Amino acid sequence: MSASSKKKLRNAEQLSQLTERQQAEQKEAKKLKVFSIAMVAAVALMVVFAIGIVTSNAIKKANMGKAERETVAVTIGDHQISAAEFNCFFVDAVSNFYSNYGSYASLFGLDVTKALDQQFYDEENKVTWADEFVNSAKENVKAVYGIIDEANANGFTLSDEDKASIDGQIATMSTYAALYGYSNVDGYMQAMYGTGANEDVVRGYFEACYTAQAYQNAVSEGLEYTDADIEAKDAENPAAFSTFTYNSYYLAANKFLEGGVEGEDGTFTYSDEEQAAAVEAAKAAAESLTSATSVEEFNKAIAALEVNAEVENASSTASTNTSYDYVNSVIQSWVTNSKREEGDMKVIASTTTDEDGKETINGYYTVYFIERNDNEILMQNVRHILAKFEGGTTDDNGTTTYSDEEKAAAKKAAEQILADWQAGEATEESFAALANEKSDDGDGTTGGLYENVYPGQMVTNFNDWCFDEARTAGDTGIVETEYGYHVMYYVGASEQTYRNYMIENTLRSEAVNAWYTEIVEAQTLTDGSFEYVPGGMILNSGSTTTK
Repeated sequence: MSASSKKKLRNAEQLSQLTERQQAEQKEAKKLKVFSIAMVAAVALMVVFAIGIVTSNAIKKANMGKAERETVAVTIGDHQISAAEFNCFFVDAVSNFYSNYGSYASLFGLDVTKALDQQFYDEENKVTWADEFVNSAKENVKAVYGIIDEANANGFTLSDEDKASIDGQIATMSTYAALYGYSNVDGYMQAMYGTGANEDVVRGYFEACYTAQAYQNAVSEGLEYTDADIEAKDAENPAAFSTFTYNSYYLAANKFLEGGVEGEDGTFTYSDEEQAAAVEAAKAAAESLTSATSVEEFNKAIAALEVNAEVENASSTASTNTSYDYVNSVIQSWVTNSKREEGDMKVIASTTTDEDGKETINGYYTVYFIERNDNEILMQNVRHILAKFEGGTTDDNGTTTYSDEEKAAAKKAAEQILADWQAGEATEESFAALANEKSDDGDGTTGGLYENVYPGQMVTNFNDWCFDEARTAGDTGIVETEYGYHVMYYVGASEQTYRNYMIENTLRSEAVNAWYTEIVEAQTLTDGSFEYVPGGMILNSGSTTTK
Protein backbone atom coordinates (compact mmCIF):
# COMPACT_ATOMS: atom_id res chain seq x y z
CA MET A 1 0.00 0.00 0.00
CA SER A 2 1.24 3.50 -0.86
CA ALA A 3 2.09 6.07 1.76
CA SER A 4 -0.87 8.20 0.74
CA SER A 5 -3.19 5.18 0.98
CA LYS A 6 -1.92 4.40 4.46
CA LYS A 7 -2.49 8.03 5.42
CA LYS A 8 -6.07 7.84 4.17
CA LEU A 9 -6.56 4.59 6.09
CA ARG A 10 -5.35 6.23 9.30
CA ASN A 11 -7.73 9.09 8.65
CA ALA A 12 -10.56 6.62 8.13
CA GLU A 13 -9.74 4.95 11.45
CA GLN A 14 -9.86 8.30 13.22
CA LEU A 15 -13.07 9.28 11.47
CA SER A 16 -14.69 6.06 12.63
CA GLN A 17 -14.39 7.30 16.19
CA LEU A 18 -16.27 10.55 15.61
CA THR A 19 -19.61 11.02 17.30
CA GLU A 20 -22.72 10.33 15.26
CA ARG A 21 -23.40 14.05 15.10
CA GLN A 22 -19.97 14.72 13.63
CA GLN A 23 -20.39 11.91 11.11
CA ALA A 24 -23.76 13.33 10.15
CA GLU A 25 -22.22 16.75 9.59
CA GLN A 26 -19.58 15.26 7.33
CA LYS A 27 -22.17 13.30 5.34
CA GLU A 28 -24.12 16.49 4.82
CA ALA A 29 -21.00 18.28 3.62
CA LYS A 30 -20.17 15.49 1.20
CA LYS A 31 -23.63 15.82 -0.35
CA LEU A 32 -22.67 19.24 -1.70
CA LYS A 33 -21.75 17.84 -5.09
CA VAL A 34 -24.48 19.84 -6.79
CA PHE A 35 -22.88 23.06 -7.92
CA SER A 36 -23.26 25.98 -5.51
CA ILE A 37 -20.37 28.29 -6.26
CA ALA A 38 -22.43 31.47 -5.90
CA MET A 39 -23.11 30.57 -2.27
CA VAL A 40 -19.42 29.76 -1.79
CA ALA A 41 -18.58 33.29 -2.85
CA ALA A 42 -20.90 34.64 -0.19
CA VAL A 43 -19.34 32.36 2.43
CA ALA A 44 -15.85 33.58 1.59
CA LEU A 45 -17.02 37.14 2.00
CA MET A 46 -18.16 36.49 5.54
CA VAL A 47 -15.38 34.25 6.84
CA VAL A 48 -12.29 35.80 5.31
CA PHE A 49 -11.37 37.66 8.49
CA ALA A 50 -12.71 35.03 10.86
CA ILE A 51 -10.36 32.36 9.51
CA GLY A 52 -7.44 34.69 9.03
CA ILE A 53 -6.76 34.21 5.34
CA VAL A 54 -3.46 35.84 4.41
CA THR A 55 -2.25 35.85 0.82
CA SER A 56 1.46 35.84 0.20
CA ASN A 57 0.92 37.80 -2.99
CA ALA A 58 -0.73 40.60 -1.06
CA ILE A 59 2.53 41.02 0.80
CA LYS A 60 5.17 40.08 -1.75
CA LYS A 61 3.71 41.38 -5.00
CA ALA A 62 1.89 44.54 -4.07
CA ASN A 63 2.49 46.11 -7.47
CA MET A 64 1.72 43.13 -9.64
CA GLY A 65 -2.06 43.53 -9.94
CA LYS A 66 -1.89 44.47 -13.63
CA ALA A 67 0.22 41.40 -14.41
CA GLU A 68 -2.31 39.13 -12.68
CA ARG A 69 -5.14 40.59 -14.73
CA GLU A 70 -3.19 40.14 -17.97
CA THR A 71 -1.82 36.66 -17.28
CA VAL A 72 -3.93 33.68 -18.42
CA ALA A 73 -4.20 31.02 -15.74
CA VAL A 74 -6.39 28.58 -17.65
CA THR A 75 -8.22 28.41 -20.97
CA ILE A 76 -11.52 26.61 -21.39
CA GLY A 77 -13.19 26.70 -24.77
CA ASP A 78 -13.34 30.32 -25.88
CA HIS A 79 -12.80 31.58 -22.34
CA GLN A 80 -9.41 32.76 -21.13
CA ILE A 81 -9.45 32.99 -17.34
CA SER A 82 -7.02 35.53 -15.96
CA ALA A 83 -4.86 34.79 -12.94
CA ALA A 84 -6.85 37.46 -11.07
CA GLU A 85 -10.16 35.69 -11.72
CA PHE A 86 -8.67 32.24 -11.15
CA ASN A 87 -7.55 33.37 -7.70
CA CYS A 88 -11.20 34.05 -6.88
CA PHE A 89 -11.98 30.41 -7.71
CA PHE A 90 -8.94 29.27 -5.70
CA VAL A 91 -9.74 31.27 -2.56
CA ASP A 92 -13.37 30.19 -2.60
CA ALA A 93 -12.33 26.55 -3.05
CA VAL A 94 -10.25 26.89 0.11
CA SER A 95 -13.04 28.71 1.92
CA ASN A 96 -15.58 26.07 0.88
CA PHE A 97 -13.38 23.29 2.26
CA TYR A 98 -12.81 25.17 5.50
CA SER A 99 -16.51 25.90 5.89
CA ASN A 100 -17.42 22.24 5.46
CA TYR A 101 -14.50 20.49 7.14
CA GLY A 102 -12.65 23.07 9.21
CA SER A 103 -13.41 21.28 12.48
CA TYR A 104 -11.89 18.08 11.11
CA ALA A 105 -9.07 19.55 8.99
CA SER A 106 -6.38 17.70 10.93
CA LEU A 107 -8.04 14.38 10.15
CA PHE A 108 -7.47 15.14 6.49
CA GLY A 109 -3.84 15.98 7.17
CA LEU A 110 -4.24 19.75 6.89
CA ASP A 111 -2.55 21.99 9.45
CA VAL A 112 -4.51 25.25 9.39
CA THR A 113 -1.61 27.13 11.03
CA LYS A 114 0.80 26.45 8.15
CA ALA A 115 0.94 27.72 4.58
CA LEU A 116 -0.90 25.55 2.06
CA ASP A 117 2.13 25.23 -0.20
CA GLN A 118 4.34 24.07 2.69
CA GLN A 119 2.47 20.84 3.49
CA PHE A 120 1.57 17.81 1.42
CA TYR A 121 -1.89 16.61 0.53
CA ASP A 122 -0.27 13.59 -1.14
CA GLU A 123 3.33 13.24 0.04
CA GLU A 124 4.11 10.29 -2.23
CA ASN A 125 3.34 12.30 -5.35
CA LYS A 126 4.55 15.62 -3.90
CA VAL A 127 1.13 17.25 -4.21
CA THR A 128 0.75 20.13 -1.76
CA TRP A 129 -2.51 21.36 -0.34
CA ALA A 130 -2.11 24.44 -2.53
CA ASP A 131 -1.87 22.13 -5.57
CA GLU A 132 -5.00 20.30 -4.48
CA PHE A 133 -6.97 23.52 -4.15
CA VAL A 134 -5.71 24.61 -7.58
CA ASN A 135 -7.19 21.38 -8.91
CA SER A 136 -10.49 22.10 -7.13
CA ALA A 137 -10.52 25.60 -8.58
CA LYS A 138 -9.93 24.20 -12.07
CA GLU A 139 -12.89 21.84 -11.66
CA ASN A 140 -15.06 24.78 -10.61
CA VAL A 141 -13.89 26.76 -13.63
CA LYS A 142 -14.92 23.86 -15.86
CA ALA A 143 -18.31 23.73 -14.18
CA VAL A 144 -18.98 27.46 -14.28
CA TYR A 145 -17.98 28.08 -17.87
CA GLY A 146 -19.35 24.77 -19.15
CA ILE A 147 -22.75 25.66 -17.72
CA ILE A 148 -22.47 29.23 -18.98
CA ASP A 149 -21.90 27.97 -22.51
CA GLU A 150 -25.03 25.82 -22.30
CA ALA A 151 -26.98 28.70 -20.76
CA ASN A 152 -25.90 31.02 -23.57
CA ALA A 153 -26.80 28.42 -26.19
CA ASN A 154 -30.31 28.32 -24.74
CA GLY A 155 -30.72 32.10 -24.54
CA PHE A 156 -30.60 32.20 -20.75
CA THR A 157 -29.80 35.50 -19.06
CA LEU A 158 -29.53 36.61 -15.45
CA SER A 159 -32.70 37.89 -13.84
CA ASP A 160 -32.97 41.41 -12.47
CA GLU A 161 -33.14 39.85 -9.00
CA ASP A 162 -29.80 38.10 -9.47
CA LYS A 163 -28.23 41.28 -10.84
CA ALA A 164 -29.47 43.09 -7.75
CA SER A 165 -27.95 40.38 -5.56
CA ILE A 166 -24.57 40.92 -7.20
CA ASP A 167 -24.87 44.65 -6.65
CA GLY A 168 -25.71 43.85 -3.03
CA GLN A 169 -22.61 41.69 -2.64
CA ILE A 170 -20.40 44.43 -4.03
CA ALA A 171 -22.07 46.99 -1.76
CA THR A 172 -21.54 44.72 1.25
CA MET A 173 -17.87 44.40 0.37
CA SER A 174 -17.65 48.19 0.25
CA THR A 175 -19.14 48.29 3.74
CA TYR A 176 -16.60 45.76 4.98
CA ALA A 177 -13.80 47.72 3.32
CA ALA A 178 -14.74 50.80 5.30
CA LEU A 179 -15.27 48.80 8.49
CA TYR A 180 -11.79 47.29 8.34
CA GLY A 181 -10.06 50.52 7.39
CA TYR A 182 -9.40 50.00 3.68
CA SER A 183 -9.19 53.14 1.58
CA ASN A 184 -11.49 51.63 -1.06
CA VAL A 185 -13.28 48.41 -1.98
CA ASP A 186 -10.45 47.32 -4.28
CA GLY A 187 -8.13 47.12 -1.28
CA TYR A 188 -10.54 44.82 0.52
CA MET A 189 -10.97 42.67 -2.59
CA GLN A 190 -7.20 42.39 -2.98
CA ALA A 191 -6.82 41.24 0.61
CA MET A 192 -9.49 38.67 -0.03
CA TYR A 193 -8.72 37.44 -3.54
CA GLY A 194 -5.16 38.56 -4.32
CA THR A 195 -3.64 41.75 -5.63
CA GLY A 196 -5.04 41.31 -9.13
CA ALA A 197 -8.57 41.66 -7.78
CA ASN A 198 -10.58 44.83 -8.23
CA GLU A 199 -14.26 45.61 -8.59
CA ASP A 200 -14.36 44.68 -12.28
CA VAL A 201 -12.67 41.32 -11.70
CA VAL A 202 -14.79 40.37 -8.71
CA ARG A 203 -18.02 41.54 -10.33
CA GLY A 204 -17.19 39.47 -13.40
CA TYR A 205 -16.49 36.46 -11.20
CA PHE A 206 -19.77 36.89 -9.36
CA GLU A 207 -21.68 37.29 -12.63
CA ALA A 208 -20.17 34.07 -13.98
CA CYS A 209 -20.99 32.17 -10.79
CA TYR A 210 -24.50 33.55 -10.51
CA THR A 211 -25.25 32.77 -14.15
CA ALA A 212 -24.11 29.16 -13.76
CA GLN A 213 -26.03 28.76 -10.51
CA ALA A 214 -29.20 30.36 -11.85
CA TYR A 215 -29.16 28.22 -15.00
CA GLN A 216 -28.67 25.08 -12.93
CA ASN A 217 -31.63 26.10 -10.78
CA ALA A 218 -33.70 26.59 -13.93
CA VAL A 219 -32.75 23.11 -15.14
CA SER A 220 -33.67 21.63 -11.76
CA GLU A 221 -36.99 23.44 -11.53
CA GLY A 222 -37.91 22.26 -15.03
CA LEU A 223 -37.78 18.59 -14.02
CA GLU A 224 -41.11 16.84 -13.40
CA TYR A 225 -41.84 13.42 -11.92
CA THR A 226 -44.88 11.17 -12.06
CA ASP A 227 -46.35 9.05 -9.28
CA ALA A 228 -44.84 6.04 -11.03
CA ASP A 229 -41.39 7.64 -10.92
CA ILE A 230 -41.74 8.27 -7.19
CA GLU A 231 -43.02 4.75 -6.48
CA ALA A 232 -40.15 3.18 -8.42
CA LYS A 233 -37.56 5.21 -6.53
CA ASP A 234 -39.19 4.39 -3.20
CA ALA A 235 -39.07 0.67 -4.00
CA GLU A 236 -35.27 0.76 -4.44
CA ASN A 237 -34.68 1.26 -0.71
CA PRO A 238 -37.77 2.05 1.40
CA ALA A 239 -35.63 2.76 4.47
CA ALA A 240 -33.91 5.64 2.67
CA PHE A 241 -36.93 7.92 3.14
CA SER A 242 -37.78 6.96 6.70
CA THR A 243 -36.38 8.33 9.95
CA PHE A 244 -35.29 6.37 13.00
CA THR A 245 -35.23 6.98 16.72
CA TYR A 246 -32.74 5.03 18.81
CA ASN A 247 -30.09 5.33 21.50
CA SER A 248 -26.54 4.05 21.13
CA TYR A 249 -23.41 3.76 23.21
CA TYR A 250 -19.87 3.08 22.02
CA LEU A 251 -17.28 1.22 24.06
CA ALA A 252 -13.76 1.54 22.63
CA ALA A 253 -11.59 -1.52 23.13
CA ASN A 254 -8.64 0.65 24.19
CA LYS A 255 -10.56 1.58 27.35
CA PHE A 256 -10.01 -1.98 28.55
CA LEU A 257 -6.31 -2.33 27.79
CA GLU A 258 -4.23 -3.66 30.68
CA GLY A 259 -0.51 -4.33 31.05
CA GLY A 260 1.63 -3.06 28.21
CA VAL A 261 5.22 -1.87 28.06
CA GLU A 262 6.00 1.80 28.47
CA GLY A 263 8.44 3.28 25.98
CA GLU A 264 10.91 6.12 26.47
CA ASP A 265 8.40 8.58 25.03
CA GLY A 266 5.79 7.57 27.61
CA THR A 267 3.57 5.64 25.22
CA PHE A 268 2.55 2.04 25.86
CA THR A 269 2.88 -0.92 23.53
CA TYR A 270 0.51 -3.86 24.00
CA SER A 271 0.92 -7.46 22.96
CA ASP A 272 -1.53 -9.19 20.64
CA GLU A 273 -2.85 -11.14 23.61
CA GLU A 274 -3.42 -7.97 25.65
CA GLN A 275 -5.20 -6.30 22.75
CA ALA A 276 -7.38 -9.39 22.20
CA ALA A 277 -8.28 -9.43 25.90
CA ALA A 278 -9.29 -5.77 25.71
CA VAL A 279 -11.57 -6.50 22.74
CA GLU A 280 -13.23 -9.36 24.64
CA ALA A 281 -13.68 -7.18 27.72
CA ALA A 282 -15.27 -4.43 25.60
CA LYS A 283 -17.62 -6.96 24.03
CA ALA A 284 -18.61 -8.37 27.40
CA ALA A 285 -19.30 -4.89 28.76
CA ALA A 286 -21.36 -3.99 25.69
CA GLU A 287 -23.39 -7.18 25.97
CA SER A 288 -24.05 -6.57 29.66
CA LEU A 289 -26.10 -3.54 28.63
CA THR A 290 -28.58 -5.52 26.49
CA SER A 291 -30.80 -6.60 29.38
CA ALA A 292 -32.22 -3.07 29.63
CA THR A 293 -35.94 -2.73 28.94
CA SER A 294 -35.97 1.05 28.65
CA VAL A 295 -33.66 3.91 27.78
CA GLU A 296 -33.54 4.82 31.45
CA GLU A 297 -32.31 1.33 32.37
CA PHE A 298 -29.87 1.43 29.45
CA ASN A 299 -28.31 4.65 30.77
CA LYS A 300 -28.18 3.37 34.34
CA ALA A 301 -26.34 0.27 33.16
CA ILE A 302 -23.87 2.43 31.22
CA ALA A 303 -23.19 4.60 34.26
CA ALA A 304 -22.66 1.46 36.39
CA LEU A 305 -19.93 0.03 34.15
CA GLU A 306 -16.61 -0.28 35.95
CA VAL A 307 -14.84 1.41 33.05
CA ASN A 308 -17.06 4.47 33.66
CA ALA A 309 -16.39 4.68 37.38
CA GLU A 310 -14.66 8.04 37.00
CA VAL A 311 -16.73 9.27 34.05
CA GLU A 312 -19.26 11.96 34.89
CA ASN A 313 -22.74 11.50 33.39
CA ALA A 314 -21.84 8.52 31.19
CA SER A 315 -24.92 7.75 29.07
CA SER A 316 -26.09 6.75 25.61
CA THR A 317 -26.42 9.07 22.65
CA ALA A 318 -30.04 9.78 21.67
CA SER A 319 -30.79 9.93 17.95
CA THR A 320 -34.29 11.24 17.28
CA ASN A 321 -35.98 11.05 13.89
CA THR A 322 -32.62 10.49 12.25
CA SER A 323 -32.72 10.11 8.48
CA TYR A 324 -31.24 7.05 6.82
CA ASP A 325 -28.10 8.83 5.59
CA TYR A 326 -27.39 10.17 9.06
CA VAL A 327 -27.52 6.81 10.85
CA ASN A 328 -23.99 5.77 11.77
CA SER A 329 -22.84 3.45 8.97
CA VAL A 330 -21.61 0.84 11.48
CA ILE A 331 -25.13 0.29 12.85
CA GLN A 332 -27.17 1.47 9.86
CA SER A 333 -28.11 -1.95 8.50
CA TRP A 334 -29.48 -3.14 11.83
CA VAL A 335 -31.25 0.08 12.82
CA THR A 336 -32.99 0.51 9.46
CA ASN A 337 -34.12 -3.11 9.06
CA SER A 338 -37.89 -3.24 8.62
CA LYS A 339 -38.13 -5.97 11.29
CA ARG A 340 -36.94 -3.69 14.09
CA GLU A 341 -39.35 -3.24 17.00
CA GLU A 342 -39.32 -0.98 20.02
CA GLY A 343 -37.00 -2.31 22.69
CA ASP A 344 -34.80 -4.34 20.36
CA MET A 345 -31.14 -4.24 21.38
CA LYS A 346 -27.98 -5.26 19.56
CA VAL A 347 -24.21 -5.25 20.07
CA ILE A 348 -22.36 -4.37 16.84
CA ALA A 349 -18.60 -4.37 16.30
CA SER A 350 -16.84 -1.33 14.84
CA THR A 351 -14.00 -2.54 12.64
CA THR A 352 -11.30 -1.39 10.24
CA THR A 353 -9.46 -3.42 7.62
CA ASP A 354 -5.78 -2.95 6.77
CA GLU A 355 -4.02 -3.22 3.41
CA ASP A 356 -3.57 -6.97 3.87
CA GLY A 357 -7.26 -7.54 4.47
CA LYS A 358 -6.86 -8.07 8.21
CA GLU A 359 -9.88 -6.90 10.17
CA THR A 360 -9.41 -5.18 13.52
CA ILE A 361 -12.18 -4.63 16.05
CA ASN A 362 -11.88 -1.14 17.54
CA GLY A 363 -14.86 -1.37 19.86
CA TYR A 364 -18.55 -2.13 20.12
CA TYR A 365 -21.81 -0.22 19.81
CA THR A 366 -24.78 -1.20 21.93
CA VAL A 367 -27.98 0.02 20.31
CA TYR A 368 -31.50 0.40 21.73
CA PHE A 369 -34.17 0.77 19.03
CA ILE A 370 -37.23 2.93 19.70
CA GLU A 371 -39.20 3.59 16.51
CA ARG A 372 -39.26 4.04 12.76
CA ASN A 373 -41.20 6.88 11.10
CA ASP A 374 -42.05 6.41 7.42
CA ASN A 375 -42.91 10.12 7.03
CA GLU A 376 -46.28 9.44 5.44
CA ILE A 377 -47.52 12.78 6.69
CA LEU A 378 -48.78 15.71 4.67
CA MET A 379 -46.63 18.81 4.78
CA GLN A 380 -48.22 22.02 6.03
CA ASN A 381 -48.81 25.55 4.77
CA VAL A 382 -48.86 28.31 7.33
CA ARG A 383 -48.53 32.09 7.61
CA HIS A 384 -46.99 33.87 10.58
CA ILE A 385 -46.18 37.33 11.87
CA LEU A 386 -43.15 37.57 14.13
CA ALA A 387 -42.94 40.04 17.00
CA LYS A 388 -39.32 39.48 17.88
CA PHE A 389 -37.71 39.99 21.26
CA GLU A 390 -35.92 43.32 21.56
CA GLY A 391 -32.94 44.17 23.76
CA GLY A 392 -31.47 41.18 25.56
CA THR A 393 -28.12 40.47 27.13
CA THR A 394 -25.44 38.63 25.16
CA ASP A 395 -22.80 36.59 27.01
CA ASP A 396 -19.24 35.79 25.98
CA ASN A 397 -20.43 32.74 24.02
CA GLY A 398 -22.75 34.85 21.89
CA THR A 399 -25.92 33.58 23.58
CA THR A 400 -28.58 36.25 24.06
CA THR A 401 -31.10 36.05 26.89
CA TYR A 402 -34.15 38.24 27.36
CA SER A 403 -35.75 39.49 30.53
CA ASP A 404 -39.34 38.73 31.47
CA GLU A 405 -40.19 42.35 30.70
CA GLU A 406 -38.67 42.13 27.20
CA LYS A 407 -40.54 38.91 26.50
CA ALA A 408 -43.77 40.42 27.84
CA ALA A 409 -43.38 43.37 25.47
CA ALA A 410 -43.06 41.04 22.46
CA LYS A 411 -46.07 39.02 23.60
CA LYS A 412 -48.14 42.17 24.01
CA ALA A 413 -47.17 43.26 20.49
CA ALA A 414 -48.20 39.86 19.08
CA GLU A 415 -51.52 39.96 20.93
CA GLN A 416 -52.22 43.44 19.56
CA ILE A 417 -51.44 42.29 15.99
CA LEU A 418 -53.85 39.35 16.35
CA ALA A 419 -56.51 41.64 17.84
CA ASP A 420 -56.11 44.11 14.96
CA TRP A 421 -56.54 41.29 12.44
CA GLN A 422 -59.62 39.93 14.22
CA ALA A 423 -61.13 43.42 14.29
CA GLY A 424 -60.76 43.73 10.53
CA GLU A 425 -61.80 41.43 7.69
CA ALA A 426 -60.16 38.48 9.46
CA THR A 427 -59.32 36.71 6.18
CA GLU A 428 -56.17 35.01 4.96
CA GLU A 429 -55.64 37.92 2.57
CA SER A 430 -55.84 40.48 5.35
CA PHE A 431 -53.48 38.37 7.48
CA ALA A 432 -50.97 38.29 4.61
CA ALA A 433 -51.20 42.06 4.23
CA LEU A 434 -50.66 42.53 7.96
CA ALA A 435 -47.65 40.16 7.83
CA ASN A 436 -46.07 42.27 5.09
CA GLU A 437 -46.59 45.36 7.22
CA LYS A 438 -45.84 44.13 10.73
CA SER A 439 -43.69 41.00 10.71
CA ASP A 440 -40.08 41.07 11.88
CA ASP A 441 -39.39 38.08 9.63
CA GLY A 442 -39.00 38.11 5.85
CA ASP A 443 -38.73 40.92 3.35
CA GLY A 444 -42.31 42.17 3.51
CA THR A 445 -43.41 40.56 0.23
CA THR A 446 -44.41 36.97 1.08
CA GLY A 447 -47.31 37.57 3.42
CA GLY A 448 -45.53 35.53 6.07
CA LEU A 449 -46.15 32.34 4.09
CA TYR A 450 -44.25 29.11 4.65
CA GLU A 451 -45.25 26.42 2.16
CA ASN A 452 -44.58 22.69 2.40
CA VAL A 453 -43.34 22.81 5.97
CA TYR A 454 -42.06 19.35 6.88
CA PRO A 455 -41.74 17.80 10.34
CA GLY A 456 -38.75 19.12 12.23
CA GLN A 457 -38.07 21.96 9.80
CA MET A 458 -39.16 24.65 12.24
CA VAL A 459 -38.27 25.15 15.88
CA THR A 460 -40.19 22.92 18.29
CA ASN A 461 -43.14 25.11 19.34
CA PHE A 462 -43.69 26.39 15.80
CA ASN A 463 -43.49 22.83 14.46
CA ASP A 464 -45.87 21.42 17.07
CA TRP A 465 -48.47 24.07 16.32
CA CYS A 466 -48.35 23.37 12.58
CA PHE A 467 -48.65 19.60 12.99
CA ASP A 468 -51.31 19.53 15.70
CA GLU A 469 -53.76 16.85 14.54
CA ALA A 470 -56.68 19.08 15.55
CA ARG A 471 -55.53 21.92 13.31
CA THR A 472 -58.09 23.16 10.73
CA ALA A 473 -57.84 25.78 7.97
CA GLY A 474 -58.21 29.31 9.35
CA ASP A 475 -56.95 28.50 12.84
CA THR A 476 -54.95 31.25 14.53
CA GLY A 477 -52.82 31.35 17.62
CA ILE A 478 -49.73 32.79 19.28
CA VAL A 479 -46.58 30.71 19.70
CA GLU A 480 -43.42 31.56 21.62
CA THR A 481 -40.00 30.52 20.30
CA GLU A 482 -36.47 31.71 20.99
CA TYR A 483 -36.99 34.38 18.32
CA GLY A 484 -40.06 35.99 19.83
CA TYR A 485 -43.82 35.53 19.57
CA HIS A 486 -45.37 34.29 16.33
CA VAL A 487 -48.93 35.14 15.37
CA MET A 488 -49.97 32.02 13.44
CA TYR A 489 -52.49 31.44 10.65
CA TYR A 490 -53.05 27.89 9.45
CA VAL A 491 -53.58 27.77 5.68
CA GLY A 492 -53.97 24.01 5.37
CA ALA A 493 -52.20 20.78 4.54
CA SER A 494 -50.23 20.39 1.33
CA GLU A 495 -51.17 17.76 -1.22
CA GLN A 496 -47.79 16.05 -0.95
CA THR A 497 -46.49 13.88 1.87
CA TYR A 498 -43.08 14.56 3.33
CA ARG A 499 -41.95 11.13 2.12
CA ASN A 500 -42.87 11.84 -1.50
CA TYR A 501 -41.29 15.26 -1.21
CA MET A 502 -38.00 13.68 -0.15
CA ILE A 503 -38.19 11.11 -2.94
CA GLU A 504 -38.86 13.76 -5.56
CA ASN A 505 -35.99 15.88 -4.27
CA THR A 506 -33.69 12.86 -4.45
CA LEU A 507 -34.69 12.18 -8.04
CA ARG A 508 -34.15 15.81 -8.89
CA SER A 509 -30.76 15.90 -7.17
CA GLU A 510 -29.59 12.75 -8.93
CA ALA A 511 -30.67 14.09 -12.31
CA VAL A 512 -28.99 17.45 -11.80
CA ASN A 513 -25.82 15.80 -10.53
CA ALA A 514 -25.70 13.61 -13.63
CA TRP A 515 -26.26 16.65 -15.86
CA TYR A 516 -23.59 18.60 -13.99
CA THR A 517 -21.06 15.75 -14.18
CA GLU A 518 -21.63 15.33 -17.89
CA ILE A 519 -20.99 19.03 -18.51
CA VAL A 520 -17.80 19.07 -16.42
CA GLU A 521 -16.41 15.92 -17.99
CA ALA A 522 -17.04 17.30 -21.48
CA GLN A 523 -14.83 20.35 -20.87
CA THR A 524 -11.22 20.61 -21.98
CA LEU A 525 -9.15 22.91 -19.82
CA THR A 526 -5.64 24.04 -20.75
CA ASP A 527 -3.23 25.22 -18.07
CA GLY A 528 -1.57 28.58 -18.36
CA SER A 529 0.40 30.18 -15.53
CA PHE A 530 -0.28 29.63 -11.83
CA GLU A 531 2.50 31.98 -10.75
CA TYR A 532 0.14 34.26 -8.91
CA VAL A 533 -1.90 31.66 -7.02
CA PRO A 534 -1.75 32.57 -3.29
CA GLY A 535 -0.35 29.21 -2.23
CA GLY A 536 1.15 30.77 0.90
CA MET A 537 -2.34 31.21 2.35
CA ILE A 538 -2.66 30.31 6.04
CA LEU A 539 -6.17 29.50 7.23
CA ASN A 540 -5.75 30.22 10.91
CA SER A 541 -2.66 32.29 11.51
CA GLY A 542 -4.19 34.88 13.79
CA SER A 543 -2.74 37.51 11.45
CA THR A 544 -4.51 40.44 9.91
CA THR A 545 -4.50 41.14 6.22
CA THR A 546 -2.19 43.86 4.88
CA LYS A 547 -4.18 46.90 3.86
